[in-house]
Amino acid sequence: MEKHVVVIYPHPDDEAFGAAGTIRTFRNEGVPVTYLCGTLGEMGRNMGNPTFANRETLPEIRKKELIDACKVLDIDLQMLGYRDKTLEFEDRKEVATHLYGILKELQPSLVITHYPGHAVHPDHDAFGAAAIEAVRMFDEAERPTVWAQAISLDHVEKLGEPDVKNDVTGVFKKKLETIMAHKSQADGMLAKMKQEKVDIEESAKARLGSEQFYTWDYNA
Repeated sequence: MEKHVVVIYPHPDDEAFGAAGTIRTFRNEGVPVTYLCGTLGEMGRNMGNPTFANRETLPEIRKKELIDACKVLDIDLQMLGYRDKTLEFEDRKEVATHLYGILKELQPSLVITHYPGHAVHPDHDAFGAAAIEAVRMFDEAERPTVWAQAISLDHVEKLGEPDVKNDVTGVFKKKLETIMAHKSQADGMLAKMKQEKVDIEESAKARLGSEQFYTWDYNA
């Protein structure tokens, strides 16, 4: 069993769509989980459907959504205060050193983050790369395992099949509840499903009921 799991993603809702089922499974086993969230997603384009946010109010709204989502998952949260859509321009070594300091204190046995180059968004790629570099700073004997999540359309073609495949359908109600906590982001997806007149939980489960990761190889 894992000792402590640390999840490192750049935006509120990355944890919900990407790893909420895996996180909830660990919590059901009594494993502590901490989420290091890089930004508040304050430059996001989704303002709710119908609109209930604007550029000035969105940061506080997304902050509250993030806190609520972490309560659903029963995990600790650290908001790191980086600016949305600028992580690719941050000094990679400085960000990695910042993350390393937190990881050194938390001493996780597993870190979950995005797979650089296969995570679609520049913030995802940059923060995932910094997280992987942060873990590299550990002495090899103390280094936590890293699960890197690839979401690009061609990741299987380029990287092969992920070696970690978690069926999270058994905890999917909690995953969906976590997604729903991010109301500003989830409303668009839900509106489309309602328009298509499909069962929301079953449709979401078909798309998001498996969470897959690559175990990062530091010796490759």
